[in-house]
Amino acid sequence: MTIKEIILRISKMRIEANLSARALSLEIGKNEGYIHLLESERSFEPSLSALLDMIEVCGKTPEEFFYHDPEQFKKDRELLEFFKTLSPRQKDAILNLYKK
Repeated sequence: MTIKEIILRISKMRIEANLSARALSLEIGKNEGYIHLLESERSFEPSLSALLDMIEVCGKTPEEFFYHDPEQFKKDRELLEFFKTLSPRQKDAILNLYKK
């Protein structure tokens, strides 16, 4: 994932969380223009701690933020949780169906 893609995801995540750029900036302890500058100029990269703070404030997890298809994360996670409840025999049966 490129820095440009990360910044685009930050913007999308912020909008989905119904937060203004100013509000998110202040929530993570930065000056009020921090997110606006990050999203508009893309002239700097957020620190890892700032990125993790943004993810948390927006109600996401790092796993969800970096998932290859964030739109499908919840469905994929639900399928994985269901798959974990199956017996080894049931898992094998599903995988065999998939491979056919």
